[in-house]
Amino acid sequence: MARKKRYLTATMADGYVKTIGPTAAPLTHYWRIIAHLHGGKYEVFWGHATSAKEATSKEALTEQAAGRHGWKSFDFEVVELTEH
Repeated sequence: MARKKRYLTATMADGYVKTIGPTAAPLTHYWRIIAHLHGGKYEVFWGHATSAKEATSKEALTEQAAGRHGWKSFDFEVVELTEH
């Protein structure tokens, strides 16, 4: 039997709202990286994960990417997804 498809919402601390779906995937968390580049520019990377541990593990990889790509700094956030 197929899983029921649902819509998931992530609300970030700055008020940004991301809706994911319809999906039957067992997603629980949303992560976002804001890479601050030189010259006042920035890039945003995001994804979702099936656990808080999986989502927070992305931060160590982000630190490596920051050094490799020469980012001035970055913001890393993880929030729990809510179903609606």
